[in-house]
Amino acid sequence: MKPVVAIVAAGNMGAGIARRLVENGVTVLTLLNGRSPATRERATAAGMQPASLDAVMEADLLLSIVPPANALAFAEQTAFALKSARRKPVFADCNAVSPATVRHIHAVVAATGAEFVDAGIIGFPPEPGGKAPHIYASGESAPKLAVLSEYGLDMRVLDSPVGGASALKMAFAGISKGTIAIVAAMILAAERAGSAEALRQELSESEQSLLKTMSMRIPRSMFPKAWRWVAEMQEIAEFAKEDPAAYAIWMGISKLYDRIAEDLGGDRKETDALARFFDGAKTDR
Repeated sequence: MKPVVAIVAAGNMGAGIARRLVENGVTVLTLLNGRSPATRERATAAGMQPASLDAVMEADLLLSIVPPANALAFAEQTAFALKSARRKPVFADCNAVSPATVRHIHAVVAATGAEFVDAGIIGFPPEPGGKAPHIYASGESAPKLAVLSEYGLDMRVLDSPVGGASALKMAFAGISKGTIAIVAAMILAAERAGSAEALRQELSESEQSLLKTMSMRIPRSMFPKAWRWVAEMQEIAEFAKEDPAAYAIWMGISKLYDRIAEDLGGDRKETDALARFFDGAKTDR
């Protein structure tokens, strides 16, 4: 029997995963009260069905896919409904949070009597006909999330307790988004020093693969998501805090992304400089 899945919220990743499940015959519920017209349109396009909180509590699986800063708050806000639910869903936290944060969320959910899965999503939202992101799951109830591999998702169960999947997500995101931050920061430093064109030329000769990758990831991913990555970098800093240098690095990256997000909504001095750099890279090719 196909599971009924609830996904909160209908952001790009949540809607993308929902679309893949719906394509494979799964009913996907979501909460849309108070959400923006854009979110409602995205949910409709993905085939998600709007439902009440009580109806969401009747699902087999509840996937929390929200901005990292909202992960704990969502669990706390739904705790009463979970505790009162006649038939509790398995609650899977799929957010980019540290093992310490996910263990806190686990404690909140466990107090309601619901089962809990720590999940980490690595990759981009699935596109029609394209690959699905890797979804790692850990904790005693992780095998219950593995059923979604039968419906178009790439599920990978880890032999580790709650915190294992989040640790993997933190390490991977720290590398991938940390690299983006380093490249962006050095391009901006070169721009301030008047050496941006020379840097672009050197990268086109000696680091072609890096330049090509960043020409897509910085404008397409970092610009629209910098605001969301601020809290994620803070979670990575928490994950790495036993190493003071690593903690300082990712807290600094958090500040960089915060500044980029503010710039994007302001005079766009830095984001326009980065965009020009990569536009020039396309011309060079």
